[in-house]
Amino acid sequence: METSQLLDNHTISPASSYDVMSKGKLATFGDGTDATALLEQSVLADEDMVAAVIDIDAELESSICRKLDWRLLPALSIMYLFNSLDKSNLGNAKTDGIDIDLGFTGNQYNLLLSVFYIPYVLFALPLTLLGKRYGVTRILPALMFGFGLMSVISSACQNWGSLMAVRWFLGMFESAFFPLVIYYLTTFYRRGELAGRLAVFYAASNVASAFSGLLAFGVFQINSRLEGWRWLFIIEGICTVLAAIGAAFFLPRDVSSARFLTAEERSLAFIRIQRDSSAVVNEPLKIREALKVFRHPISWGWLILEVCLGVPLQSVTLFLPQIVERLGYSTIKTNLYTVAPNATGALVLLILAFASDRYRLRFPFIAIGFALPVIGFISYMSVTDVAAHVNEAYFACFLMTAGTAAPSVLLSAWFSNNIPSEGQRAALTGVGVPLANLMGLVSSNIFRDQDKPQYVLALVVTAGFGAVGAIVSALIGMWMRFDNIRRENKQNTWVRGQVATMALGEGPAHPGFRWFL
Repeated sequence: METSQLLDNHTISPASSYDVMSKGKLATFGDGTDATALLEQSVLADEDMVAAVIDIDAELESSICRKLDWRLLPALSIMYLFNSLDKSNLGNAKTDGIDIDLGFTGNQYNLLLSVFYIPYVLFALPLTLLGKRYGVTRILPALMFGFGLMSVISSACQNWGSLMAVRWFLGMFESAFFPLVIYYLTTFYRRGELAGRLAVFYAASNVASAFSGLLAFGVFQINSRLEGWRWLFIIEGICTVLAAIGAAFFLPRDVSSARFLTAEERSLAFIRIQRDSSAVVNEPLKIREALKVFRHPISWGWLILEVCLGVPLQSVTLFLPQIVERLGYSTIKTNLYTVAPNATGALVLLILAFASDRYRLRFPFIAIGFALPVIGFISYMSVTDVAAHVNEAYFACFLMTAGTAAPSVLLSAWFSNNIPSEGQRAALTGVGVPLANLMGLVSSNIFRDQDKPQYVLALVVTAGFGAVGAIVSALIGMWMRFDNIRRENKQNTWVRGQVATMALGEGPAHPGFRWFL
C-alpha cells in the first residue's frame, strides 16, 4: 500500500495531521487510530513510511533501553555464569584429582568431555524451537534447573560410568540455553544494539571461567571427608538451581508484557522491534518456514564460521587450566592463574562488541577476534623452554583468551541482524551455536595425555581453525559488501545497508534487502 493511500484512508496529510511520539503521548493517526495497532496488524509495511508517521523520541528510547538493560542483562548474565560453571567445572575437578578418585584409565577423561556434546547437538534445535513455541521464559529456567541438578548429582558419582551418564543429561539440558538467550534478546533490541548486549551477557562466560578458578582455589582448601571436587559440584549446582527458580519469576515474556515499562514505553518498544529487528513481532512458529533459512548459501557460510570458532573457544574453555599447568605452578596456583587471562578475554570481548555496534560492522571485528588466539597459540608453541620464559608463555595465554569469545558473540549478532524472521533466527541459532560447541569433540580429543605438557598437536590444530575462520569471515563480509553495491546500482538507490525489516520477511530474496555487514 502506498503511503498516500494509507494516509488518505485515515483522513490525514503526511505533514501535519498526526501527533508525534514524544515523552508525553503516543502517536495516533488523525482519526484516533493507534499507530501500534496498525503495526501489530502489519498494515504499515514500509519502514520509511513508518518513520514519517512515528517520530521516536531519542531520550524516551534511551530510557527504554536502559530499563531493558537493567532488567534483562544482569539476570541473563548470572544465568549464563552458572551455565558456564556447570559446563566447565570438570577441568577444575581434574586438577583436584577426580580422575584418580574415580579410577579413570586411558582416555576416559576425554570421553567424559566428548559425550557432553552428543546430546548438546541432538537436542539443541528441538529445544530451541520448543522455547519459541511455548515461550523462552518457561523453557529457559526449566533447562537451567535441569543442568544445575545434574551438577549436584555429579558430586555423588562413585565411578566413571555414573559420571558418564550424568554428563549426557548435562549436555541435553544445556543444549538450547545459549541459542534461546540469543533469540530472546533479538525480541527486545534493535539490530545495531544487539552485539554489545550479547557481549555483556557472554562476558559472564569469561567471568565464570575466572570465577571458577577463584572458587576452586577456595573450595579445594576445605578440610572435609568429602573430596574438594565434590564440594565444587555441590556448591555450583545448588546455586544454579536457586537462580533458575528466581529467573522463572523475574524475566518478562516479551516487550508487550514487561510490567517495568509504562504503557507508552511498551508501545514504543514494540514499534522499535517491528521497525528494526523482526519482520513480524511475536511471529507464530511454522517449522517448515523456519527451516527455509538453510536454503540460502550464506547460512552455510555462517555455519562454517561456527565450526571454526568452536575449536579455539572449546580448547580455551576446557583446557586452559592444563595449558597454564605447564608453567610449573601447583594445583591451587594453576586455578588462580587462570583468572587474569579470562578476565582479559571478557574485557576484549566488550571492546570488540561495542565497537562493532558503534560502527555497525560485524565481519572486521569477527576477523580480529579469530586472529588474536591464533597469535596466542603460535606464541605459546614457540616457547620451548617455559622455565626460562615463563612470562612470555603466560602472556600467550592472555592472547588465547582475548579473542576466543568475540567471534561467537559477533557471529550470533551478525546472522540475527540479517534474518528478519523470528522463526528462522531461532532455527539457525539452534543449529549454529550447538555446532560450535560440538567442536568440543575435536578439542577434547586433540589435547591428549601423551602430548602434555606441550600439546603441540592440539595447538597447531586449534590455530589452524582460527586462521580459516579469520579468512572466511573476511571473504563473507566482502561478498556482502559487493552484493549491497550490486543491489544499490540496480535500484539506483543508496540506503547505507539499512533493512526495512517489516517489509523484508523474505530476506535476501527481496530486491530492497541490504546485508548488515
